[in-house]
Amino acid sequence: MPEPKPRSERLHPEVRALLTMMDAEASPPIETLDPAQARLSVEAPLKMLGGEPEALSRIENMSIAGPAGDIPIRVYAREAGGFRPALIYFHGGGFVLGNVEMYDALCRAIAKESDSVVISVEYRLAPEHKFPAGVEDAYAATVWVAANAERFGIDACRIAVGGDSAGGNLAAVVALRCRDGSGPVLAGQVMIYPVTDASSLQRRSHREWGEGYFLTTEALKWFYGHYVASLELLHNPEVSPLLAANLSGLPPALIITAEFDPLRDEGEAYAKRLRQEGVPVVLTTYPGMIHAFVSMLAVVTDARRAIREVAQFVRAMGDAGMKKRQQEETGRDRQTPTSPS
Repeated sequence: MPEPKPRSERLHPEVRALLTMMDAEASPPIETLDPAQARLSVEAPLKMLGGEPEALSRIENMSIAGPAGDIPIRVYAREAGGFRPALIYFHGGGFVLGNVEMYDALCRAIAKESDSVVISVEYRLAPEHKFPAGVEDAYAATVWVAANAERFGIDACRIAVGGDSAGGNLAAVVALRCRDGSGPVLAGQVMIYPVTDASSLQRRSHREWGEGYFLTTEALKWFYGHYVASLELLHNPEVSPLLAANLSGLPPALIITAEFDPLRDEGEAYAKRLRQEGVPVVLTTYPGMIHAFVSMLAVVTDARRAIREVAQFVRAMGDAGMKKRQQEETGRDRQTPTSPS
């Protein structure tokens, strides 16, 4: 067996230490496991890397009606009362792994830092439920939250979708569906190292960082093979939103990528296309970081910095929405005829 190539000197020391620890554990590669085994192998480690969950005054578990049965969701808020912006969050895990519990620490941290309402969605997973099941659940949850915004203290004018990795993909696709269909008007979209083009694994970041940096190219092949019923579907814009014919008219976006992530280039390509088509975009590439770093709150300092960036985007989205609402109300007041004296 050939020796693995040395890792880049630009890796952050915290990330290097984590990867060294993972090397020592010598866990079987995820692509050698079946989905049930893979889920068991990642749940406890990822929860541990998430650290101690933040205390919040409001956490509510419930189920909502979906296209094929109930969809579990978890609602987070720092405080009760008032009307706040909302972030509907879709977890990562390659469309095969992950659940609300695994992302509990991350969603708590975002809710506390942003003072928004965060709704974490447990969409159906492949291969038991192949594409478009996850998309259908994510979209249904978004429509439901918007329709029930007042119940949760959410300002319906200030709702964003977001997620990481596969969840970032779902956020992008839901934003496209909302634009093209009868879905709610979104105020923003947050995509953290998103999958935007599953049809190609030949970008430079795939070639350079697809081995030895946590997420591998072989794992991506495994995930995508479970997600779609046929490989031709990888070219579908609802699997690969970068291939959509038109990205104009979408809500403002925050895209976060990691330097040593095979998905880096496609995330940055999505940001470039959004800008070219007139969509406001904030793109931040975190140097020295790897895929999934934002979920590693217990061991990676930059995870907290990224969460602050997400929080700032959500709050700014809220400020813009509030100003728009105030302007609309002022306009209505000006149009209201006064009674004769």
